[in-house]
Amino acid sequence: MKFAWIDLRTVPQDKLESVVDAAIHTRMRGVLSDDESVLKALPPTVTGVTTTPVTDEKQLHGLDADTAGWVDVHDEPSLRLACAAAVALPFTVVRFADPTKIPLEIVLAAADRSEGKLITVCADLEEAATVLDVLERGSDGILLAPSNAGEVFALARLLEAGTAPLNLTTLTVDGIEHHGLGDRVCVDTCSHFAEDEGILVGSYSTGFILCCSETHPLPYMPTRPFRVNAGALHSYVLGPDNRTNYLSELRAGGTTLAVDAEGRTRPVMIGRAKLESRPLLTITARSPEGTVVSLTVQDDWHVRVLGPGGAVHNVTELRPGDELLGYLATDQRHVGFPIGEFCREQ
Repeated sequence: MKFAWIDLRTVPQDKLESVVDAAIHTRMRGVLSDDESVLKALPPTVTGVTTTPVTDEKQLHGLDADTAGWVDVHDEPSLRLACAAAVALPFTVVRFADPTKIPLEIVLAAADRSEGKLITVCADLEEAATVLDVLERGSDGILLAPSNAGEVFALARLLEAGTAPLNLTTLTVDGIEHHGLGDRVCVDTCSHFAEDEGILVGSYSTGFILCCSETHPLPYMPTRPFRVNAGALHSYVLGPDNRTNYLSELRAGGTTLAVDAEGRTRPVMIGRAKLESRPLLTITARSPEGTVVSLTVQDDWHVRVLGPGGAVHNVTELRPGDELLGYLATDQRHVGFPIGEFCREQ
C-alpha cells in the first residue's frame, strides 16, 4: 500500500494549521517537522517523523529504528549509499538532485527484496504521480511539502487512485449475424496486454463482452500486443471510474480499462484509435439472468473474444452455446456517466 509523509518544514506559517488538519483528516501516514510541539500534538493515527542525514555507510548500523535515514543523491557514490540505505534501513528518504528517474530505478532495483520502505522526495503532485509508477512498482512512499491543504487532499486522491476489480459473468452465445460494410475501431494502447487481457465492449450500456488483445499469434502477420480490435464505432467501451465512452470518442492520450479473465483491471493509455471500414458481424449472448448482450465487431477470423479461464475464441467460429466472458452494468448511461433513468436499448 502506497503512503505519503507531509513535510511541514517549508509550509507557510499561515497555512500550517490547515495543512496539518488536512494531513490528519486524510490519514496521511506521517508528518515531518522540526517542531517537537507540532509532532506531540498529532493524534495516534499520524506518525511524527524525524530524519537523520546519512553521508556514510557506517551510519547505517547506528540509526535508531524510529528514525528515517535521509540520503541526497547527486552523484554515483551517493547513489550507492542510497541503495545500501534502502536495503539496510526500515525507512529511507531519498532526494534526487536530477530530474531523470534513472537513479530512482536503480535504488528500487537494489532494494527490491528488502523489507525497508523507500520514500522519495517529490517537488509537486505531477512528480509524485510519476514516482509512484517507476518500474511499475514505484516508490513505497512520497514525501511532499505542500503549499496548502488542497495539495494534501489531492495527494490523498492520488494515493487512492487505482481501478477496482470487476465481477465478470459467463455469457452464452445465442447467435451470430453477418452484415455488410461498416466502420470498426482498433484501440492501440501504450501498454503490453497479457494473453488473458482485453477491453470490455458492447452495443448496450448494460452489457459488455471481453474483447481479446492481439497478443496471440496470427497467420500472415506479427502479433500486436498493444492492440484490441474492439468493435464498431458506435460501441460502448468501459473505462475507469465506471465511465463509458463510445469507441468513436477515443483519442491518443486518453485512458481506457484493461481487464483480465479474473476481472482484475488497470488503466492503460491510448496511443491511437484507428477507424477503418470492414465487413461486420454481431454477436448476441445472454447472461444466466437472461440479460441480452450484443457486440458488433469486424467479420474476420483474427478478431477474438475471451471465454472463461482466458479461452480465446475467433469470432467467425463462434456457435450458439459457446461461453464468453462479459460484464453486466446495472446503470443506464448519459454522456458516459451512470444514471438511474429508464432507457431501452435494442
